[in-house]
Amino acid sequence: MDLRQLRYFTVLAETLNFHRAAERLHMSQPPLTVAIRKLEEELGTPLFERDPRGVRLTAAGLAALLPARAALAQAELVRDAVRQGAAGLRGRLVIAFIGSAIANLLPRLVSPFREAFPNVELVLEEMNSVEIVRAIVGRKVDVGLVRLPVMDASPVVIDVIERDQLIAALPARLDRPRQSVGVALGDLAELPFIIYSPVSVLHATIRLACQRAGFAPRVTQEATQVQTILSLVQAGLGVALVPARAIRFAPEGVRLLPLADPIPIEMGIARARDAGPLASNFVAASLATDDTHPLSSLGK
Repeated sequence: MDLRQLRYFTVLAETLNFHRAAERLHMSQPPLTVAIRKLEEELGTPLFERDPRGVRLTAAGLAALLPARAALAQAELVRDAVRQGAAGLRGRLVIAFIGSAIANLLPRLVSPFREAFPNVELVLEEMNSVEIVRAIVGRKVDVGLVRLPVMDASPVVIDVIERDQLIAALPARLDRPRQSVGVALGDLAELPFIIYSPVSVLHATIRLACQRAGFAPRVTQEATQVQTILSLVQAGLGVALVPARAIRFAPEGVRLLPLADPIPIEMGIARARDAGPLASNFVAASLATDDTHPLSSLGK
């Protein structure tokens, strides 16, 4: 028994006429008659009574009609699921992200995607950028939000998804350096620094920026999350350089100042070179989102 036979059976049961059933099925009558006979032989019982007055369902045929319709309906659901899956409209999408994406980027991308693709199940996992690239290569993750630049990014495709810059975070009680445009990084050289832990790309970015400003930062604390760094600044344990988009997490007692010489940073969206439709749809939707820069909201 196959779906084709069930379709022939249901159409004939609805028309109770071989000629009309054949027309609806866009076939000639003899093959339909043969197919119904074979189905009855497989089931071991007649499904139709045939006489000069027409065709009637037997008791077995009546009993089989509802299950046959249900089976055809389920088969159509399978076809729909396959079509939606092939188009990236249904399925399971695993998205990895770095901690700093929680502040702004992740909500900005995920919320509109969920509205546009309600049948896609999203699984979110936090990792560092190196782990994300490895997970994509190992097929454990479909898409990743990473801090750029990423070491050994050749196995994946990465597009810039967000541009930002580092700003200075100082305890509010610390006298603000007198600068007309912004604080010079060199003016912070004598202060203790709180920086990102070495697992973050920002760790190397900040150290390199300080080196170019003519000093090596005196690091007293390291942390992974920007919220933790800002809390340590609030406690007066040092100053820090954080993404401008982190201003929403700044607690009372922390002053955020732009730098006189901006330090640009970027976030990227990564996926495999042969990414499937789910990942491709997420990337396309993400790249189409607005990327308003928050630096203008900083007080001088």
